[in-house]
Amino acid sequence: MLLYLRLLKESFAFAMNALRNNKLRTMLSLLGVTIGIFSIIAVLAAVDSLDRKIKNDLSSLDKNTIYLTSQSFGPTDIPRWKREQFPNVTFDEYQYMKTALKHVENSCFQYFTVNQNITYESITSEAVNMVAVTAEFVDVQRMEFSQGRFFNDAESYSGKQVVVLGYDIAQNLFEGNDPIGKTVRMYGQRFTVIGVTKKKGSSGIDIGGGDDTSAFFPSTFLRRIYGDNNPQVLPVIVIKPEKGTDIDALKGDISQKLRNFRGVKQGDIDNFFINILSGLTDMIDGLLGSLRVGGIIISFFSFLVGGFGIANIMFVSVKERTSLIGIQKSLGAKNKFILLQFLFEAIILCLIGGLIGLVIVWLLAMLLTNVLDFEFVLGLGNIIIGTGLSVFVGLVSGILPAISASKLDPVEAIRSGM
Repeated sequence: MLLYLRLLKESFAFAMNALRNNKLRTMLSLLGVTIGIFSIIAVLAAVDSLDRKIKNDLSSLDKNTIYLTSQSFGPTDIPRWKREQFPNVTFDEYQYMKTALKHVENSCFQYFTVNQNITYESITSEAVNMVAVTAEFVDVQRMEFSQGRFFNDAESYSGKQVVVLGYDIAQNLFEGNDPIGKTVRMYGQRFTVIGVTKKKGSSGIDIGGGDDTSAFFPSTFLRRIYGDNNPQVLPVIVIKPEKGTDIDALKGDISQKLRNFRGVKQGDIDNFFINILSGLTDMIDGLLGSLRVGGIIISFFSFLVGGFGIANIMFVSVKERTSLIGIQKSLGAKNKFILLQFLFEAIILCLIGGLIGLVIVWLLAMLLTNVLDFEFVLGLGNIIIGTGLSVFVGLVSGILPAISASKLDPVEAIRSGM
């Protein structure tokens, strides 16, 4: 054990000596490893951070949450011309489904609609995400508030002109002052602010709003303006199943009841879509997985260049230390000792390059986290992957130079060194 520790110490000394004596050559050789580690770990860290952010944003919703609407959230075999003929879901259908369905914890009616400006005195927030919903939305979405409250059933069904502002919208309009009870203008009319949502941070994905740049108000108000068949709105029935519910059975129940309500003939396809949030998250996971694979494949070529660079510097190192190798062998050093010495040196050089790459990723993550409203995280798992890849590249690129050094004849090595 002591022998291997000594061997490791000597290999580290030789690697440091190579860096000191041939700074430019060694740094150019390490550049490939550094870029390779930086590329792979940067991609993995970015994808992991995005994945973490999306899952955090969707954590307020049950993955089994169902969105019943005329549009599909994912790929579908139904042709576009046929989908365009599907009628929108209506508020009457929502009320019927609310009473007819079993094993449903809660449900709400919502309009996906175009962005609008909101004005308070001389200050305007532009392109605000407008979320027109019934009062049950607060329980379906599990919303939290920094101030005030959500609108109640009476305000919801009467279409009272009240609004709950996202945190960023409230900060922009009221500049830190208390917004509760103040009046803002949107849709050309006055709305009273009754609540402000708790800050969530920028969202990777928001289903039906919920982020800091949204405004929530009764859907009945929007229905009075646009009706149920206006191209500027997409009505949606949001259904949150009870825990432990058989989702496939619930989907079948939803389909049967809505078909009966609409009078869809037997043999005809459903003229609506039952979108499940878990299907969307699976699609997102697949997309993020493809990004990971694509990044790794691209970064592989950097590793290839880095490996060639390390192999080159190790062959040069063997050439420069041929006489020293001969002396070591003549004093009794075994082939295994020489092989491990050069192999450890290659691994240490790659570790140095890899650590530089990891430090660059860490600094970049800190910078972007401070500049952007998004948390980039360099996790322990990615650090271990980066370190492991550095060791692997050092092992592969150093094995041939190490073998050539271990097979040198001591006499010929000393003579050629002289």
